[in-house]
Amino acid sequence: MSVLKPVDYSEFKRVIPEFRAKAEEFFDGKMNIKDYKGFSGKYGSYAQRGGKKSMLRLRMNAGRVTPEKLRFTADMIRKHNVDLAHFTTCQTIQLHNLDLDAVCDIMDKALDVGIVCYGGGGDYPRNVMASPLSGTEEEYFDVMPYAEAAAQFLLDFIDQDKMPRKLKVAFSNNKKNSSHATFRDLGFVANENGTFDVYAAGGLGNNPKFGVLVKVDIDKNDILYCIEAMIRVFREHGNYENRTKARTRYMQETLGADKFREEFNRQFDELKQEKDLSLEGLDASPLEKEGAGEPLEESFIVHKQYNSDLYTLAFHPRGGAPKPETLEKLADAIEGMKGVELRLSPDEGSYIINLTADEARTILPIIEDEAAKNEFETSIGCIGASICQVGLRDSQSLLKRSLDAVKEAGIADNALPQIHISGCPSSCGTHQVGSIGFRGGLKVVDKKPVPTFILFVNGNDVQGEERMGREVGMIADEKIPEFLVALGQTVMESGKDFDTWMAENPEGIDAAAGSFLL
Repeated sequence: MSVLKPVDYSEFKRVIPEFRAKAEEFFDGKMNIKDYKGFSGKYGSYAQRGGKKSMLRLRMNAGRVTPEKLRFTADMIRKHNVDLAHFTTCQTIQLHNLDLDAVCDIMDKALDVGIVCYGGGGDYPRNVMASPLSGTEEEYFDVMPYAEAAAQFLLDFIDQDKMPRKLKVAFSNNKKNSSHATFRDLGFVANENGTFDVYAAGGLGNNPKFGVLVKVDIDKNDILYCIEAMIRVFREHGNYENRTKARTRYMQETLGADKFREEFNRQFDELKQEKDLSLEGLDASPLEKEGAGEPLEESFIVHKQYNSDLYTLAFHPRGGAPKPETLEKLADAIEGMKGVELRLSPDEGSYIINLTADEARTILPIIEDEAAKNEFETSIGCIGASICQVGLRDSQSLLKRSLDAVKEAGIADNALPQIHISGCPSSCGTHQVGSIGFRGGLKVVDKKPVPTFILFVNGNDVQGEERMGREVGMIADEKIPEFLVALGQTVMESGKDFDTWMAENPEGIDAAAGSFLL
């Protein structure tokens, strides 16, 4: 690991006054929203809709929220009276409705606990993602140390020229592919033999693409060569002059998959000759911790860890928005619990890992009122148009109304899947790979604009079974909860769970949606 430079957090502190000066110009009305967005994203902050408040993105490398980082987050929530926190699909925590003093204070103090907001938005390498349960579930090997090494390495590229508009890197530990490593800008997929397969130039949103398999069975200590090779290929062949096409996936069109693979491997081989980027000694050491207390009964929330007498608790708050006081209570509770930490998941949820039975009993009362009790309650909604400057529809509002309607109708726990809601084509809610997905839109009906969502069905993110959802049509925003209730009732009447019903009725959702389509 010696090839990695120690992070000089003071360098990131030195740029905060520049951010404050520009932000003051914007909030004083001396800079327009477009120019400010182009500047502020680099610092992990954006102005919210209306231009009066800001959000700040706390990057949590590989989704790990250590007790120290959770304590910091809770303390900042308390200090600045934060009323909205959001777990994102990129395994970060966003704090919302902040004034400028709060943004600058949190941005500065975050560096003291190893949280770098710089580069958290805009045209920079984004938060490196990883399977959230790596190291605690059945897997090929623990990818967490490699994801964290990648995150550290990428910090050196934040201020470099000719970078992709975003560079999303992910690591997957098994075929669940929960981090979507096979369709990110760069993805490392663990193999049974202790190596990685590497996928590149993928991504959701406009012009979605699954990644190109560029390397097979690479030594897991060679991941940094792949990262720099990807950047070099983009600098040579990417369209960095056109922001709408300055994503790595467009190289699949301009080069073709075979030529892209050839160029990637050429850069990889040249880097091998030029410099030493090899990693050594990164494999995670097993946690030495014995269980304590009477065994717990497993449930949707309580899970026994693989080959262990420890437990994981699934904490997926509604819409990925935990109550601020819950985060404070969690921070208090896990301090001093050996090896316990929060892991953010790419579906806006989280897990509390490495708990003894007794420790799990301490945590359960803190989270159980908010934690999802079934798959549908884990449904994903991006932050939505009430906050996001580019959002078309209010995803969080639709999600809340849908959850309420389904619960009130008494729909069975297994009758509906996790749904994915994006307020716009950017796919922050990953609508393109859900069994059921919605994307915000608008349709003119009888000469009147009707807020709508486009329905997508039958997407899949499992490794080896990946497919984009099929577009079915538009449904009025206000009618979607009613549609989901009707679909749930149809599944219940079949006497089957949703997955079985869907397998036997591949056009079933289309039929259920028929009367709701505009």
